[in-house]
Amino acid sequence: MPKAWRAQQTQDRFFRQAKQDGYRARSAYKLLEIDARFPLFRPGITVLDLGAAPGSWSQVVAQRAPKCKVVAVDLLAMDPLPGVEIIRGDMTRPECIAQMQAALPGGAHLVLCDAAPNTSGIALVDHAGSIRLGVAALRLAQQFLKEGGAFVVKIFQGEDLSKFVKLTKQYFQTVQIFRPEASRKESTEHYVVGLKLREVVEAMSIGEEWL
Repeated sequence: MPKAWRAQQTQDRFFRQAKQDGYRARSAYKLLEIDARFPLFRPGITVLDLGAAPGSWSQVVAQRAPKCKVVAVDLLAMDPLPGVEIIRGDMTRPECIAQMQAALPGGAHLVLCDAAPNTSGIALVDHAGSIRLGVAALRLAQQFLKEGGAFVVKIFQGEDLSKFVKLTKQYFQTVQIFRPEASRKESTEHYVVGLKLREVVEAMSIGEEWL
């Protein structure tokens, strides 16, 4: 790990704050900002957290929504979290989706996705990868969310961001783009927030042109 990167990390106020507050990553503050802007949490909700590793978003939900149920999914292994069921697998694979269905038989009130593709440093390639992940997450949101539920997904800035927002508006009554203060200045990430899921439609038809 380059010394310059380590120095930048230790100077980052959100990194230092995460250490102080016991969060697994600085990304916790992104979700806290999103919730402050679009209140998402309430006691007893069920939440599907996609691309969850190392678990900071699941930590936030578990703290902010008493008696909630959180199912966290990621390709990477995660250390256990109190009150969080962890599924290790590819969220796009049928076997992983079957595990999610078993864990959330009644569906979810909220679907979160802070997943990012393996970045190449090439903006167009990374944007395309984030769009594909976003579409996969939107499909799962459509499949798992209860009517009226909410959805948050990370998308890198690029030519298809507005098209993705337009797609999301077909399924949610309110859709907004939000960039938290906790996002790194050099990052192109934005969060698409969908509120109040409309009547359920066939999830597998969503965003076929990108997959």
